[in-house]
Amino acid sequence: MQHLDLLVVRKALEWSTSGQRVWLCTVLATYGSAPRAPGSLLAANASGHWIGSLSGGCVEDDFLERLAAGAFPEPVQLVRYGDGSDSQSSIRLPCGGILDVLVENLPSDCDVQAHLRELESALAGQRRLIREVSLPDGARRLLPDREHGPRVERDGDLLHLRVGAAQRLLLAGYSTVAQVCAEFGQSLGFEVVLCDPRDEALQGVELPGVEIRRELPSEFIRLGGCHADTAVVALTHDPKIDDLAMIEAVRTEAFYIGVMGSMATSTKRLERLRRVGGLNDAEIARIIAPIGLNLGSKTPSEIALAVLADILRVRNGIARERV
Repeated sequence: MQHLDLLVVRKALEWSTSGQRVWLCTVLATYGSAPRAPGSLLAANASGHWIGSLSGGCVEDDFLERLAAGAFPEPVQLVRYGDGSDSQSSIRLPCGGILDVLVENLPSDCDVQAHLRELESALAGQRRLIREVSLPDGARRLLPDREHGPRVERDGDLLHLRVGAAQRLLLAGYSTVAQVCAEFGQSLGFEVVLCDPRDEALQGVELPGVEIRRELPSEFIRLGGCHADTAVVALTHDPKIDDLAMIEAVRTEAFYIGVMGSMATSTKRLERLRRVGGLNDAEIARIIAPIGLNLGSKTPSEIALAVLADILRVRNGIARERV
C-alpha cells in the first residue's frame, strides 16, 4: 500500500506534466471531531478528477462542485468548513467538527512540476521537508526539516507544512495479532511491512496491500528499514524474532517500539536484552513492554486495538498518564 499523500502528489505531477492546472488542497486545522488530520492532501483538476481525502465525503463533494462552477481562481485561498462562516458553503460536518483547508491553484509550469517532484522524493524516501507557503500570493519554497514538530504551523502570513516519508508500521513476525494489526494499520493510513523468515508461519497468509518480506525483521531494520515515522511492533512470543528486532530498533529513530508479553514475560525480556543484548538504560526505556494500552484486551482483535491506539497516542504526543 502506497502512502496516500504520495499517490496524491504523483497524480498531481502527472496532471501538471500533461498540461493541466491542478488544485492542491491541504487540511490546515481541525476543531472538534474531524475524520482527517492536519496535513492531509487532496488534488483535483479542471475535469473534475480528484484523488486524496479531506473529510471522507461531504467536503470533497462541495469542493468539486464549487471548482466546477469556477471557484478558487486565486493562487491560494483559505476555506473553512463546518461553522457556516463561508457564505459559499452550507456544509456541516456530521461529527460537528470544523475543518480549515488551504486551496492552492497550481499552473502547469516548470516551477510547479519541480516543486511536486521534490515533494514526491520526500514522500517516497526517508527525508523530511517543510513546504513554506506565503499568503496571499501563494509563493512556495522548500526547506530542510531538521526537527520534529506539528505537520502544520502558521507564522503570520507564512504557512509551514511538514512533508515526510510515509508512516510505516513494521510488524516483526507474523501472528494472529499481527494479522489484525496489519488490517487496522492500513485503515489508519500506515504503510504496513511484515517481516518473518518462517515459512511455516506464513503458509496460507493473505494480507492484501501489505509488503511481506521473508527475512528476519532485525535484518530489515539493520539495513535501513526504519525511519523516524516508523512504529516497530513485535508480536510473536519468539525471542529469536522479538528480541533481535528490539535490539536493532532502539538503534533507529523509530517513534514507537513495542513488544508483546505479560508483565512477567516483559520484565524477563528487558533484563535479557540488557544482559545479553547489551542495551543500556536509555535504549531499554524506548521499548514499550507490555505493548499497547491497558484495555483489558484478551482476543487478537482487542490486543491489536490496544496496540494501534497506543501507537496513535505516541504519534499524537499524548502522555500515557493522560489516557
